[in-house]
Amino acid sequence: MKIALIAHDNKKQELIQFATAYKGIFKNHELFATGTTGTKITDATGLSIHRFRSGPLGGDQEIGAMIANNNMDLVIFFRDPLTAQPHEPDIIALLRLCDVYSIPLATNMGTAEILIRGLNRGDLTWRNIVSNEAGEKNGK
Repeated sequence: MKIALIAHDNKKQELIQFATAYKGIFKNHELFATGTTGTKITDATGLSIHRFRSGPLGGDQEIGAMIANNNMDLVIFFRDPLTAQPHEPDIIALLRLCDVYSIPLATNMGTAEILIRGLNRGDLTWRNIVSNEAGEKNGK
């Protein structure tokens, strides 16, 4: 499964702790992250992560493009709801794309834990079917 890991500045440490706690699960999947978040998670866990630009510099949109092309299976985005973000329209667009394409999305640790445990149990294998069908439609 392809998993995106994103966190606002005030939530980065929380996501690092989450990735550390579930490193055993994450290591079996293809990971993607926005710039600084990806670097910090890799430094803390040793996990291999494809890093995009930081969120304000287009990283959210790069992940959004993967979602729109059905190339992302799960998004974990620890948002900071108490701090205004200068790239809020990009964030809303990313969340909207998750809804449009039925991509499981966690915006806090409680939901992320449920999704990651479900991923480990095999509850998200339906994404393999959806991804394969999208690949066939796109000539892959």
